[in-house]
Amino acid sequence: MSDVSPWAILIAAIFTSNILLTNFLGMCSFLACSRQVGTAIGLGTAVVFVMICTAAINWCIYTYALLPLGIEHLWFIIAIAVIAAFVQFVEMFVERFSPKLYHALGIFLPLITVNCAILGASLLMITRHYGFMQSVAFGFGGGVGWMLAIVLIAGLRQKMTYSDVPQPFKGVAIVMIITGIMAMIFMGFAGMVKI
Repeated sequence: MSDVSPWAILIAAIFTSNILLTNFLGMCSFLACSRQVGTAIGLGTAVVFVMICTAAINWCIYTYALLPLGIEHLWFIIAIAVIAAFVQFVEMFVERFSPKLYHALGIFLPLITVNCAILGASLLMITRHYGFMQSVAFGFGGGVGWMLAIVLIAGLRQKMTYSDVPQPFKGVAIVMIITGIMAMIFMGFAGMVKI
């Protein structure tokens, strides 16, 4: 078990070790759903919820079921099944209470199941030997960090619609350049908190 404080893990997961901007996990939905701030906030909220819940449940399953039974080789399958179950719950909830957001997110809402940021958080908490509270803090911080990054890029993309971006840089090219700059800014905090 790691001896790092859950608060340090939470802050590091949001800023210094942002799962999107330092590990580059979850880029596909980041690029596709970052055109409008409202859509980015909706998807970010769903990712935060799924990441917190799956981090807690996956840690419990791994620690109390897979390890004692000696079947930790099933870890990937179990982690993906837990993530898929929560994504189904979130999808039904969003469809019921916010049809507009449900249609705005489109195919990317069910694709949270295979969002590598969520699976990456579940795998990283195990390889780093986090305890339960550390895993929950890492899941929450990872989700908030991912949401922060997608909301920032969505705001910048909305502003860029009124900017004079040179033709070769329009579209994904300028988004990747800005993402790289954001990653350098977030990595500038590295060393302050290590997880």
